[in-house]
Amino acid sequence: MKPIKHLRWWIVWTLFASTVINYIDRQTLSVLAPVIIREFHFTHSDYSRIVSAFQIAYAGMWLIGGVLIDFIGTRIGLTLAMIWWSVASMLPGLAHSLSQFSLFRFLLGLGEGCNWPGASKTVAEWFPARERGLAVAIFDSGSSVGAVIAPPFVVLVANALGWRYAFLTAGLLGFFWLIPWLILYRPLDKHPRLTPEERQLVCIGRDTATVSAQRGAARWLGLLRQPNTWGIVLGRSLTDPIWWFYVFWLPQYLSDARGFSLKQIGAFAWIPFLAADIGNFTGGFASGYLIRRGVKVVPARKWVCVVSSIPILAGIPAALAHNAFWALAFISLAVWGYASWSTMGLTFPSDLFPQDVVASVTGLSGLGAGLVSSGFTLVVGWLVDKFSYFPAFVVAALAPLIATACVLLLIRAPKVSTPASSSRVAPA
Repeated sequence: MKPIKHLRWWIVWTLFASTVINYIDRQTLSVLAPVIIREFHFTHSDYSRIVSAFQIAYAGMWLIGGVLIDFIGTRIGLTLAMIWWSVASMLPGLAHSLSQFSLFRFLLGLGEGCNWPGASKTVAEWFPARERGLAVAIFDSGSSVGAVIAPPFVVLVANALGWRYAFLTAGLLGFFWLIPWLILYRPLDKHPRLTPEERQLVCIGRDTATVSAQRGAARWLGLLRQPNTWGIVLGRSLTDPIWWFYVFWLPQYLSDARGFSLKQIGAFAWIPFLAADIGNFTGGFASGYLIRRGVKVVPARKWVCVVSSIPILAGIPAALAHNAFWALAFISLAVWGYASWSTMGLTFPSDLFPQDVVASVTGLSGLGAGLVSSGFTLVVGWLVDKFSYFPAFVVAALAPLIATACVLLLIRAPKVSTPASSSRVAPA
């Protein structure tokens, strides 16, 4: 078979596409929430329970899916996950009650929770240390791109065919993704279309082991004793709820507090997520720049976390702004900072752990983040019904400061690493 030049980048762009689809599928409900809430006479607390059902399943599958992918491999694991969540994405089009919406979104969470552990494991396998930040930024930016595409796409389909068909249409996208994925992805050491130069670049540029020293269950139990694990878990658990807040509540907030119609939501709700897309690449490029300038890998990631936590504070003036478009501008600034921070949070596992447990560490952090996010979602529903959106904006603005402190205090570089000179190998 003819070799494919720069194969690792083709693979990461395929992961970007899976993340785009992942977010279109989950955002379909968020965009349609004003219509569904009105049609079925749901309260904000009812809506928060539907969202929470997704988040609980999603959180659990970050861990279970991460361990499963480490066990059965990325190729099969992500293939099965995509088939599952694509089917589950269609099911809310059949729902007629709160319990049915909750069940179908729970099933969606079971499938979608495998995407990030699998993508993080792929980056650990296929990229040298100096390129990982950018690789993570590429696949993770799919979440922002999916969130940008979802409002106009979903509104277009819903207005043309009805809101139930919007779920069906979004669910079909994943089946088209399987074609390039199965063609392009193989493990690095078995890929028949990988050039020798690219294989050498990846292998020389690694700064972590490919296999853990411990085997069996001890390989995973040992992770719980490491401060690095808890730095990653606490960091993500205190930042991810911010993202979920904006993803699941922004369309409803624009409807409730700013008087937006469904058409206006489709026209404007994508803007903050475009800012988030820029934030993903900001974090990836910034950490890569620092590493090329001689800063060690882990300190470079930490510096990006510190700087990125500052613009997230813009969530507070967003809630206080009298003009809806100033509110959107502040929200965009906040999610830009979040996305830059998040890129580092997703890169840490591949910087700090052997490749055969990267998906598991990523999954454990996703479990913590998902459970905290689920609880925060329920609190937001209660706050909105009883008070307003303002307290939720304040929490979303301040929590990343605590997350950054956890990262600074707990995360340390591995004792054994590849010499710095490996980060200066010419690209393939």
